[in-house]
Amino acid sequence: MKVKTSRLETLKMLISSMELSTQEEVIRELKKEGYKLTQATLSRDLKQLKVAKAASMNGKYVYVLPNETMYKRVTAPRKAGEMLQKSGYISINFSGQLAVMKTRPGYASAIAYNLDSSDLPGVLGTIAGDDTIFIATREGCSRKDILNSLSYIIPEISES
Repeated sequence: MKVKTSRLETLKMLISSMELSTQEEVIRELKKEGYKLTQATLSRDLKQLKVAKAASMNGKYVYVLPNETMYKRVTAPRKAGEMLQKSGYISINFSGQLAVMKTRPGYASAIAYNLDSSDLPGVLGTIAGDDTIFIATREGCSRKDILNSLSYIIPEISES
């Protein structure tokens, strides 16, 4: 199942960073990323992700993810594998016993799941949206302690 999850994440990155018009183009780009799949499998993946076609700026119909405003196209696309090497973490801010973490669109749920399932000291639990996670922290734990705990799951958090 891990391969499918990784493939779907790669597919989301490709669709949000490139103008792909046909399934053949999508299969070709996935192959560049190391995924070999049939048209039928791609069709099921597109359906699961609720991918649609919409007119691009130049009038060409391209694949888009649902709620396209959350997946802004980038002007200089990187390889999807390169983008997936980062956790999706952007920033974290604290207010009392609450931390608010910002992530790239679509990453909050997965990161929150990893935090909750890791039983980190100082973290009571999380609530995740699409790109924001509320983290309830234990009383008496310093921000430094929380950041140190979170860095086991999100290594780049210690760099912020």
